[in-house]
Amino acid sequence: LAILYFLLLILPALFTPNLKNGRISIVHLFEVLQMVVNETHNQADLPPSEHIMLTNPWKSWRQRYQMFSRSGTEEELRDTITLSKNVIVQCIYVDVGTPSSCGSKFNGNKEDFPSVPYSYLDFNDGKCKTGSGHIENYHDIYQVYFLDLLDLALEKDYVRGKLAAYLNKLIDLGVAGFRVDACKHMWPGDLTNVYGRLKTLNTKWFPSGTKPFIYQEVIDLGGEPIKASEYYGLARVTEFKHSAKLGTVVRKWDGEKLSYLKNWGEGWGFMPSDRGLVFVDNHDNQRGHGAGGASVPTFWDSRLYKIVAGLMLAHPYGVTRVMSSYRWDRKNVNGKDQNDWMGPPNSTCGDNWVCEHRWRTFRNVVNGQPLSNWWDNGNNQIAFSHGSKGFIVINNDDCISGMLSITTGDDSEVSVSQDTPLSTQSTL
Repeated sequence: LAILYFLLLILPALFTPNLKNGRISIVHLFEVLQMVVNETHNQADLPPSEHIMLTNPWKSWRQRYQMFSRSGTEEELRDTITLSKNVIVQCIYVDVGTPSSCGSKFNGNKEDFPSVPYSYLDFNDGKCKTGSGHIENYHDIYQVYFLDLLDLALEKDYVRGKLAAYLNKLIDLGVAGFRVDACKHMWPGDLTNVYGRLKTLNTKWFPSGTKPFIYQEVIDLGGEPIKASEYYGLARVTEFKHSAKLGTVVRKWDGEKLSYLKNWGEGWGFMPSDRGLVFVDNHDNQRGHGAGGASVPTFWDSRLYKIVAGLMLAHPYGVTRVMSSYRWDRKNVNGKDQNDWMGPPNSTCGDNWVCEHRWRTFRNVVNGQPLSNWWDNGNNQIAFSHGSKGFIVINNDDCISGMLSITTGDDSEVSVSQDTPLSTQSTL
């Protein structure tokens, strides 16, 4: 009972982003270089871990499993955190080598990781229920290999302690929280135990007693027995339905219209707003795969992407995460991009870097203001305000002509949504 009471006291704090004053969005800085990190003004989402060594080019950006990687050393990570003051660092799924030390040697085939140390006794091999050890039935996905990654025995107190020690080291470095990958492949009770061992944040940058913010990747589009609701009692959870449904609406598939978004959020069957983390897309979607499929807009769909990004940042539902990514030379063969493994350009924003992280100003300004004055034309034009702080108009109809008066303000961001746009009259 004492342990349960302790967990009930600390877990609610894991839902709260440790944002700087006036900031309300997280940025997924995918494969960013140090020069891009230097310009980021809100929360950043970075992977600290070491990586597996791939001998072919396939998905080189997956090489992430130690605090010494091709993105830098532990010292460089420390410097980045010190510079950024308040960042969120991605916690890689508890697979091979996650808590190991820099430059460690290991033998994955023999499940021997001496720097942790882990041995074959710390993995779930004997508990796999399929002949191959891989996922053969998505109605039984626990304790089997996921994407050929070794499965740690997270129910063991020793393993839990090693993982918590790794996360606590990152907390000592100054991180504000964690993204936990592939949570539906881990028992909620095991995660709860690890979360309960975490320290409060470094008082050099955070108030005394502040707990880390945690958001968990749980892909739940329906149709599987593992539900996101099993995890949003622990910490925030990614709401993948948000991006999939938003894409369907702006593409006008299945008769969907922008005007139907009046009750967007829980009214569409999403998880509670105070439990969800939402986003338009991720690096998988950009490469033609990932949850949500073809409905999810990416920066390759420039006009649609601006509409959904603007709507997400203007709507109060959930904690928002903005993608920040890069373009590459695509080579589609039979519907598959042969170049989806390509890494980022060696340059700053403006040279194949998309830099979506610069688009978050509106949400920061209207933070805390209620959504009000909803208007729609019954089709694909909508407008709403946030108290007296902000006002947004979105047009996804084929054409429209009209006049809009905007009262005096500090900022005006206008994005044309159609070739024949809504004309505006501004008194800024």
